[in-house]
Amino acid sequence: MTQYAVIMLAAGIGVPILAALNAALGKLIGSPTTAAVVLFAIAFGATALVMVLFTGTGALPKVMQAPKHLLLAGVLIAFYVLSITHVAPHFGVGNAVFFVLLGQLISTAAIDHFGLFGAQITPLTWVRAGGIAVMAAGVAITQLA
Repeated sequence: MTQYAVIMLAAGIGVPILAALNAALGKLIGSPTTAAVVLFAIAFGATALVMVLFTGTGALPKVMQAPKHLLLAGVLIAFYVLSITHVAPHFGVGNAVFFVLLGQLISTAAIDHFGLFGAQITPLTWVRAGGIAVMAAGVAITQLA
């Protein structure tokens, strides 16, 4: 369990860095959309390399058999990258990521409570809702400074 927490902590640390780097690239070249395309091209190459080196390509044919709604994750990550790349230079990386975090708290509670998309069901108890509210309040407090 600890290794999962460490991996996700590292991923979380990477989100604002990704936002800042891609926003800076988009501003520098004058096109947030082009910066997003470059990010996805590099991400595709890096992910393909990891697949080839560590897991192989055997799962690729199974993608065509998967329910098509599962492929919407690609649209969602494109929306995130395009929006953060466009918004961060105008709104600030911190502000942009804090509102992303607030959205994540809301959607995570719903996904876990109802077991959406095959997720493990974790009911939204009053204690859990209170914890989410405290986290949301923390996000809001950061915006006051």
